Amino acid sequence: MALSLSWITARVRQNQYIITRHAETERRNDALSIAQMEEALVNGVILEDYPDDPRGSSCLIYGRSEGKDIHIVCKRNADDWMVIITVYVPAWPKWKTPTERNRP
Repeated sequence: MALSLSWITARVRQNQYIITRHAETERRNDALSIAQMEEALVNGVILEDYPDDPRGSSCLIYGRSEGKDIHIVCKRNADDWMVIITVYVPAWPKWKTPTERNRP
């Protein structure tokens, strides 16, 4: 089932999300705070949808917080909580711009 921005926003506002160990490591590596991640989720857009993700249907959110571009991949778990799979600052060479992949 595809995720909606309203569902994502509700999960953030109700503090109903889990951050995976990988996402926490990436968040810290890019010096992103929890507040920045939450702001990007609440004010973001769905950039890509991954209905066939082996981890379960997920999506890539693009948002901004405090002048930083932020990407967050998330999914819904069986308990209807949001799972943050990864969070990072998009950068070259994978990303040409914050919203456009750099295709070879």
